[in-house]
Amino acid sequence: MRHPFLIFRRFLFVLAGLAVSAVPAPAGERPDLPTIDLSARSELQTVVAQGTPEVYQGHPTSVLLPDGKTLIAVWSLGHGGFAGPMAESRDAGLSWTRIDQRAPEGFRQHKNCPSIYRTVNKEGESFLWVFSAQPRMPRILSRDGGKTWTETEPLGLKCVMAFSSMIPKHPGKEDGCYLAFYHHRVSEDGTVFDTEPREPGRLETLVTETADAGFTWSAPCVIASLPETKTAAPDGSVEVVPKRDPCEPCAFWSPGRDEICVLLRENTHTDRSLVIFSRDGGQTWTEPRPTPWGLTGDRHAVLYLPDGRIFAAMRDVAPGSETLGHFVAWVGRYEDIKTGAPGDFRLKLIHSYAGRDCGYPAVHLLADGTVLAMTYIKYDEGANKHSVVLVRIPPEIFAGEDR
Repeated sequence: MRHPFLIFRRFLFVLAGLAVSAVPAPAGERPDLPTIDLSARSELQTVVAQGTPEVYQGHPTSVLLPDGKTLIAVWSLGHGGFAGPMAESRDAGLSWTRIDQRAPEGFRQHKNCPSIYRTVNKEGESFLWVFSAQPRMPRILSRDGGKTWTETEPLGLKCVMAFSSMIPKHPGKEDGCYLAFYHHRVSEDGTVFDTEPREPGRLETLVTETADAGFTWSAPCVIASLPETKTAAPDGSVEVVPKRDPCEPCAFWSPGRDEICVLLRENTHTDRSLVIFSRDGGQTWTEPRPTPWGLTGDRHAVLYLPDGRIFAAMRDVAPGSETLGHFVAWVGRYEDIKTGAPGDFRLKLIHSYAGRDCGYPAVHLLADGTVLAMTYIKYDEGANKHSVVLVRIPPEIFAGEDR
């Protein structure tokens, strides 16, 4: 049974309706959104890869295989550094084995935030892909569920980061058709930069699609771009709207599978995160608008809970947040994102001892309703640098039985 306060608050925001999304709150406003702190519950945490005074384990992603218990994770060494690390769990994340040796030698030359995905073609063949950012989105491929890997040709895409989300183009079907989302940096004249560290410019979010389970991809299309604009007023003054930097897109289908929602990190960090929608399978998109305050974060990762609510893990960058910089999650409904309602509550998952240097999560739902959320984070005050850590959120947390 849901808490009466949550029901009453949702009733108030239903009455407010579209007014909430049409007039976003000031940057410093913090809605009355409860936070449940799980960060001290070390029994919920599993260290996948321990950081040391010399080794910084950074930016993991993972994939859960169809057996519901095998996970494969990849990450980089250093902040945005070289790829190479790979680990496997056969017990739904409770224990891990390093399998770096399975990856091709060239994988260690790939750089910046490798991301792993599973695709299935129309013949029913499955593939695992790992995409990295530089040089020009290189990739490795497994045809046997991660037992062996080969390097294949780079996609040739100029990017800051490789795909940060991938969704089926036709949800519910395994036909080899997928949409993948990423971002790049451009100069003010529209020139796309090829490398990081960053040159002056701004960020744009793009989508590309495949019809053969990831072997070939379409020319990418920009779906979110917010350059600085200047408008002359009748009195001769000039109104300047500063640029925004939409990036690190997290895409997912609506509950009715008739709309795509994309949450966007906003890298100027001057207000809330951004969100866009498409109702035609990704052909056209709405203008970016602010998310609810509680969804203001970097590098969102989303899944649907068994009761239909959304779980969104992220690095917290919400203005005025009491958990600013830590690894958190938002729990609410799809309609909350559409209307600007606050959602139900937030979870503080792990405390960061390095400020705003955590997140880039991977999230998975187990058969018993347990949620897994993986991050890179400095989780203690000692000399060790960042580790890759998995936190398990038991289903009773979402049911309100363990708060």
